[in-house]
Amino acid sequence: MLSTIGIPGLILILVITLIIFGPKKLPEIGKATGQTLKEFKHSARELTNEEADDAKKVESNDQSAK
Repeated sequence: MLSTIGIPGLILILVITLIIFGPKKLPEIGKATGQTLKEFKHSARELTNEEADDAKKVESNDQSAK
C-alpha cells in the first residue's frame, strides 16, 4: 500500500498535515498515534495467544479422550 505513494506523496501528506494541525500539535498527534498502535499490537498479540492456548487445550482433551 505505501509502496505506491512514493516519496513525493509522503512529503505532500506531511506538508498538508503540518498546515492543518500546525507545528505545536504534531508531537501530541504523533504520541497519541503511537500509543494507539502500541495498544492495538498488544491486544492483537493477546488475542492470538488466547487462541493458541485454546487450541492446545482442545488438542490435549482430544488426546486424553483416546
